Amino acid sequence: MKKILIMHGPNLNLLGEREPGVYGSDSFESINNEIIAHGMEHGMHCEVFQSNHEGELIDELHIARKKYDGVILNAGAYTHYSYAIRDAIAAIKIPVIEVHLSNIHARDEFRSKSVIAPVCRGQIAGFGKYSYLAALDAMSYILSADREDGDGQ
Repeated sequence: MKKILIMHGPNLNLLGEREPGVYGSDSFESINNEIIAHGMEHGMHCEVFQSNHEGELIDELHIARKKYDGVILNAGAYTHYSYAIRDAIAAIKIPVIEVHLSNIHARDEFRSKSVIAPVCRGQIAGFGKYSYLAALDAMSYILSADREDGDGQ
């Protein structure tokens, strides 16, 4: 069974309370439970990590390179300016899929640019909690393609 790390950045622990018109009314716990169940249905064991601190997210990405087959990352606001997280993703050599609940390209101008996107395998945004589930489907495909052709690209 493939092991996938689900990473949530700053303020995502407040899902269900924080701006429900933008991020939905589902709680952080209920979304994580759906992610874990969806992963199991696709032969993936998902572990969840959340931090409001950039350094902790970077440390967890470093750990992930030896512990997980892939990462699904919602870096929150760090998406738009953390070159340190970008560099950590580039360094770990396992697939990372960037996820956002909202469509970052349809929001404030400062939110439309992702500095981490160029080093991620792909980006899924704008589908609420289903962005995470779609990312799991994509990760399943990537990992099976990696087995078949050694590259997955």
